[in-house]
Amino acid sequence: MSLPTIKLRKDQERRLRAGHLWIYSNEVDTAATPLRDFSPGDPVAILSQRGKWLANGYVNPRSLICARVLSEDPRQILDSGFLRKRLADALTLRERRYTRPFYRLVFGESDRLPGLVVDRYGDYLAVQITTAGMQRFQEDIVRVLKELLAPRGIVLRNDSAVRELEGLDLHVEIAAGDVPESVAVEESGCRFEVSLTGGQKTGWFFDQAANRDRMVTYVEGKRVLDVCSYVGGWGVRAAVAGAKSVTCVDASEDALGRVNGNAALNGVQDRVSVSAGDAFEVLRELRQQRERFDVVMLDPPAFIKRKKDLTEGTLAYRRLNQTALEILNDEGLLITSSCSFHMDRGRLLHTAQQAGRRAGRFLRLLEYGQQAPDHPVHPAIDETGYLKTLFLWSAPL
Repeated sequence: MSLPTIKLRKDQERRLRAGHLWIYSNEVDTAATPLRDFSPGDPVAILSQRGKWLANGYVNPRSLICARVLSEDPRQILDSGFLRKRLADALTLRERRYTRPFYRLVFGESDRLPGLVVDRYGDYLAVQITTAGMQRFQEDIVRVLKELLAPRGIVLRNDSAVRELEGLDLHVEIAAGDVPESVAVEESGCRFEVSLTGGQKTGWFFDQAANRDRMVTYVEGKRVLDVCSYVGGWGVRAAVAGAKSVTCVDASEDALGRVNGNAALNGVQDRVSVSAGDAFEVLRELRQQRERFDVVMLDPPAFIKRKKDLTEGTLAYRRLNQTALEILNDEGLLITSSCSFHMDRGRLLHTAQQAGRRAGRFLRLLEYGQQAPDHPVHPAIDETGYLKTLFLWSAPL
């Protein structure tokens, strides 16, 4: 099948040759191949300035990332067979690493399926499509997933604001079978009930699983505070691991209701309590009340969504960490995370160090964590390595 083409400007193919999958609008020779001639999601062949074929992908003239690569093999046709091979490859990788069917099955660019995320919850799948090009494949994606996994239900969580940048509408719908209001997810022997239709993102944060595994070795017999707890992934697991008490803080009453339910589901409801409110305000109130904890866990949403937010967002991370350190007992542990790509590991550590100095604390980095293996990092795309978690031992200066 012959595809329409876009031609890159001179010397703009270097990132693609290094393995990157994105093309920005200013890299396209729009005089030779006007982007206005395309509709969002159109399949295209990508050519160098000299007309040499580089890759096949799809285009969106409305987006700053105006094209994304799907294949660097000219023999591959972008059809349902192509999708089946990529989805099967992603499944094989996860099945080699995970013994239970609870993980991120597809992680966009890292699985060479840009614009697609699929999370697996046993017999149920949550699918999120964020680009116009991948939207073209929606029916094929659902059909292939049914063939590969025979799920009882598939929900489309197409409610991410990123879709608006692609000119796509926001919606949640059941694409196949039936999806109950709550489904189960298992993690390291614990069981949680989550909502795939109304919860945050696609219902659960699989990316922190490996860091939660690290956390449980520090909490036995300790008083624990879980800030931005969502449905209790960190806090309930801490209680199961033997924490003396756990307080979960979140702005969502619905999420905290699920914390209580998940605590009961794991038999630790007598050691888990909840506090509703803004993270900054609750931390300040705890400081004023002279409350103290042995372990504080911070897993906030991204404070830096765009590069221009870097200064303000860094200040927010510093303030959050400083207040957390001020309610830690001597010889306490701060577990702090950032899912902001622009807050890299070095900046996060430096920001935590600044927070420590302001709080009168000496910090030592014990461990550094990143996203779990079901969120593999694409070596050529730094943005796929977004999650950082620091395990910091805190003592008085």
